[in-house]
Amino acid sequence: MRITFIAGTIALLAAFTAPTAGRAQEVEAPPTQTWAVHGQTTFVAQANAAFRAPYGGANSLNPSATGRETWDVTFYAGLRPWSGAEIWVNPEIDQGFGLSNTLGVAGFPSGEAYKVGKASPYVRLQRLFIRQTIGLGGKVEAVEPDLNQLGGAQTSDRLVLTAGKVSVGDVFDTNRYAHDPRRDFLNWAVIDAGTFDYAADAWGYTYGVTSELYRGPWAVRLGVFNLSNVPNSTKLGTNFSQFQLVGEIERRYALAGHAGKLKLTGIVSRGRMGRFDDAVALATLTSTPADIAAVRRYQGRPGVSFNLEQEIAPKVGLFLRAGWADGRFESYEFTDVDRTVSGGISVSGSRWGRDGDTFALAAGVNGASRERERFLNAGGLGILIGDGKLPRPGSEALVEGYYDLQLTTPAHLSFDLQLVDNPGYNRDRGPVAIGAMRLHAQF
Repeated sequence: MRITFIAGTIALLAAFTAPTAGRAQEVEAPPTQTWAVHGQTTFVAQANAAFRAPYGGANSLNPSATGRETWDVTFYAGLRPWSGAEIWVNPEIDQGFGLSNTLGVAGFPSGEAYKVGKASPYVRLQRLFIRQTIGLGGKVEAVEPDLNQLGGAQTSDRLVLTAGKVSVGDVFDTNRYAHDPRRDFLNWAVIDAGTFDYAADAWGYTYGVTSELYRGPWAVRLGVFNLSNVPNSTKLGTNFSQFQLVGEIERRYALAGHAGKLKLTGIVSRGRMGRFDDAVALATLTSTPADIAAVRRYQGRPGVSFNLEQEIAPKVGLFLRAGWADGRFESYEFTDVDRTVSGGISVSGSRWGRDGDTFALAAGVNGASRERERFLNAGGLGILIGDGKLPRPGSEALVEGYYDLQLTTPAHLSFDLQLVDNPGYNRDRGPVAIGAMRLHAQF
């Protein structure tokens, strides 16, 4: 019912505000694709240097020099069954592990590392969705063929409805300079707002429906998605009894002739989740480590984030994100962050004669609520972190830089370096240096 209400409300609004067809500018549209097949593969080898760590816990980053790798292959098959519609399916082959089995750092250093790792390749269906675009007038724009996007044309004013198995990040909190771990930054708290606790299984996908309304320089997006059956699970719920609502407002503009976007994104998750202070009180009573699963009940956790992308010169852009989430409750799906800020710069290699290359640099700070700090100090384990105790908490700070080298038109080789201070909000551990090599190709 929630899905029908959201889609129906925006469709009704679009019907009342739609301009007549004659108002659309008559320009020659590019050929419309009726089907397409694409593919990509990404290999990441990543290692951390040895670092200071007087103690550790079940979810700690290994303080010894350690290296791991991940590899994936994704296929994208798309079909246009009728005008404005697209159906896409994305089977994927995955293999490998993140550092310390994707544990130990709230802003984890590889967006290509899932919470589930396997030594042997395995196949999953990551996306299966239908998208319907309804033109509402305005300028006719070219749509270039891409992954999960058929080539053709669309009007600047439009309504876009999507339903099926997707990643929430396909639609929300996108940023041209920092959002794709296969092509730009790797750190989780740089490619997304660390507080954006978006609905997802352990691989980052879920079932849901979204509505996007574009009018002039504005866009409004709404979505409802299934949460996992329990926080940080490999299994999704089946009936939306535990769900997440996501809303976003976007304003596009030009500053001194340079394009920019500003987004405000809000979420509310409703499901069985634990309150940190309840877990600490139970631990004190029973003289056992804090267990968030023992105090879960149906309640909600809100969050909000800000997202800016701004070109400042030809082929040079800045980005900035900041976010807050209710730190009284456990994070449900993404990572253990209650407040965050990150930003950086991306420079195209065209400025030194290498059109396909990119150099970029980012920095960020993640914070934990006092309630989360007390929980971790009582021996509690979060989604990614938990050193057994936390007597000296501090903000987790990071710096990341990468150079992406175009080998051929479809193939790129990247070198990435990160420095993380106070991993897992622990002043007694770190700082840790992390290096990575990434090989990516797509067609």
